[in-house]
Amino acid sequence: MAPGPTNAERVRSVLARADSLSLTTDATRYELISMHTVDDGGTLRLRVPAATPLAAEAVSAPRASLPCRLHFTDIAPTPVRDRVRSRVALAGRLTPAEVQAEPDILVLRLDLSRAALQRDDRAARVGLRELAAARPDPLAIEETALLTHLHHDHADMVSALSHLADPGFHHSLRRLHPVALDRHGLVLRFEYARNHRDVRLTFPSPVRDTTDLGARLDQLLRRHGAGARGRSGDQS
Repeated sequence: MAPGPTNAERVRSVLARADSLSLTTDATRYELISMHTVDDGGTLRLRVPAATPLAAEAVSAPRASLPCRLHFTDIAPTPVRDRVRSRVALAGRLTPAEVQAEPDILVLRLDLSRAALQRDDRAARVGLRELAAARPDPLAIEETALLTHLHHDHADMVSALSHLADPGFHHSLRRLHPVALDRHGLVLRFEYARNHRDVRLTFPSPVRDTTDLGARLDQLLRRHGAGARGRSGDQS
């Protein structure tokens, strides 16, 4: 199996790059934009305007501990057919932080009790200790910009890289897009008339940060070039 992020790393990456989330309490559903942060230990906090229904519900909850569920949807930035790559569900209780630095902002800490990741039509529980120990992928924050750049400005490179996949994947191919990127490799989506398949191209060694990415892609392209020369020799 090609190396890739663990489920805990995938969750941490989704939380790191997500701009929005849905929060559900026993009373209400809230759509929150640019309100959450996650520290190095994996603790999620919300910065909620004090004069909002969510803030009022949190401070009036019994023992100032509000049961809630948080949902994040990870959307592919490129125009693929099925853009939902994964979903993250968290459950726990929101508690006001002990120190409130801004009088018009209520900081709520999520005391996490359960985490789950859904991808490829499968759901998996993620252990809380594993989640706390994991870190977001080093490309998680920049992934959207990097994939968009590949799609718009380097379609020829994407096409060349696609030939590292099984040749049968190109039969009846309608569209090809880069769909995911992490330190372990690049995922390409091969779209056909009625379905699609994702192929992970694994880097020779993991990427440490964005400055490594160009070299790793060049290494994959050289692998494609060597394979093409080999196939040409075989045919002669």
